[in-house]
Amino acid sequence: MSESIYGNVNTDGIYEMDGEDGEDGEEMTSDANADTIKSHDVRRRTKNQTPQHTGSDYVKIRSSRAAAVCLMLLCVLLLTAVIVLCVQLFTNIDLFQFKSKNIMEERELLTKITNLKEERELLLTKITNLTEQRDKLLSKNTNLTNERDGILSKNDNLTKQRDQLNHERNELVKTLNETDGWLYYKFSFYFISNVKRSWTESRKYCTERGADLIIINNREEQEFANKISSHTEFWIGLNEEDKWKWVDGTNMISGFWGSREPNGGTAENCAVSYSSGWYDYQCNYKYKWICEKGFVKYHI
Repeated sequence: MSESIYGNVNTDGIYEMDGEDGEDGEEMTSDANADTIKSHDVRRRTKNQTPQHTGSDYVKIRSSRAAAVCLMLLCVLLLTAVIVLCVQLFTNIDLFQFKSKNIMEERELLTKITNLKEERELLLTKITNLTEQRDKLLSKNTNLTNERDGILSKNDNLTKQRDQLNHERNELVKTLNETDGWLYYKFSFYFISNVKRSWTESRKYCTERGADLIIINNREEQEFANKISSHTEFWIGLNEEDKWKWVDGTNMISGFWGSREPNGGTAENCAVSYSSGWYDYQCNYKYKWICEKGFVKYHI
């Protein structure tokens, strides 16, 4: 049936239809011919409008395209190189900043280490000095401890001696008060006579008993002597040869002389104590006397 519908196209571009149907075939043939004619007209116009190119034109076109492609590739390569350089530059900047920061931190650490070393040396020096001072203090402490122990031992011995001496003194005071009339007053014993004798005899009585005529050193002792003598006159241990001296050989510096005394009368070379003061008299006059016996003074 296809053979009856489609026929061969002749040289003029008109299909020839074969088939048994005469009228139908003629109508289809005429329509087909019309379409074919239009198609050939379009092709002819297109061929007429298409420019004709020679061989050199194709070479130029191909060269232009190749140049454009090369330029495009070059731009891509340059852009890629720029990007790579930028990345490398920023990387190097970051690396430089990092290294710079590390160098600064390293310098600060070195400075701190140097300072710490100096501080360590100072501390070591101080420790050495303190150690030496400690050793000296320990040595002094040991010496002071030994001295303290020695002092405590001496103190114990002296305390025992003091107690013993106090006991002996009390017993001696008691014995003297009970037997011979001796009175104790501030580390000395005193005896007031009931009879009268010359200065020389009075002193002899005292020396025979391990004492001597009283030496008055101060106002308090003078008042004590006046009291135990009932404010009567008595010989004291003061006489004049070249100058007034006490019986222990010391010079008289100050005293309690009465008015216009000593007057330096003839042979008035011995002193008598009255309640009103001292007076110089001849040594052969007879008066009461006071003996004084010193007692060993013990200080705690």
